[in-house]
Amino acid sequence: MKVSPDLRRRTISALIMVPVVLGVTYFGGLPFVALWMIAAAAVLHEWAHVAKLAPASAFLVIGLLGIGGGAADIYLASGSYAPLAVLAAAFACALVTRSLRSGASGVVIAALACLPLMVLRGDDRIGLSAVLFVYAIVWCTDIGAYFVGRAVGGPKLWPRLSPNKTWSGAIGGALIGTAAGCGLLVATGLRLVPEMAAIGLVLSIAAQCGDLAESAFKRAYGVKDAGSLIPGHGGVLDRLDGFTAAAVAALVIGLVRNIDAPAIGLLLW
Repeated sequence: MKVSPDLRRRTISALIMVPVVLGVTYFGGLPFVALWMIAAAAVLHEWAHVAKLAPASAFLVIGLLGIGGGAADIYLASGSYAPLAVLAAAFACALVTRSLRSGASGVVIAALACLPLMVLRGDDRIGLSAVLFVYAIVWCTDIGAYFVGRAVGGPKLWPRLSPNKTWSGAIGGALIGTAAGCGLLVATGLRLVPEMAAIGLVLSIAAQCGDLAESAFKRAYGVKDAGSLIPGHGGVLDRLDGFTAAAVAALVIGLVRNIDAPAIGLLLW
């Protein structure tokens, strides 16, 4: 089977990025926080470029200060003040850029791309398994949707937003992503129950909705990719669209399931 240049670039990029992300996630702590702060900075930079925000440098600095304050609160304390830090930065960016929609929302999106994962990771084994659970679902949903969609084809999922996505790919990706999440739980020694399979399916659907939402954002501004940092994948924002939605959904589920728990990242507890 002939391998397309795009697929080759995507594969090479993944082979480089995945071990780095997994290694840093395993160690957790400050390296994990630093990794996702770098990701947040990239998202802010790409958002400013696509939305044509000015002054972009002020947007980037203020956004990073707010998100960094939230990350510090999560790492050093309970994380209860993190939303306030992000909202304050979003408000300040809206004033500086004179754009409530793009200035404020860019900070919020960048924060949602990294802070929920920091909460979920925590500093224990369950936190590690929770983040790996999200990784497995999002990555395998994306891979499954790509290959099933190409192999089966059929009706388009939402042609106005993303002309290449099909219903077959969406369904195949959801099933493969959910199966990957369940397999991860078994591999890490956790007990697999139907509830976790249902959560996996919800996260897979959330990831695909995040992908569509980012497609709508790019279409609104008339761009194909948010950036070009990652060969074959576009920008960091293009890679974290599904992650962001899935991580937020995972955090919400973790909070609901452990409403009285002091460590609110116990998605799998």
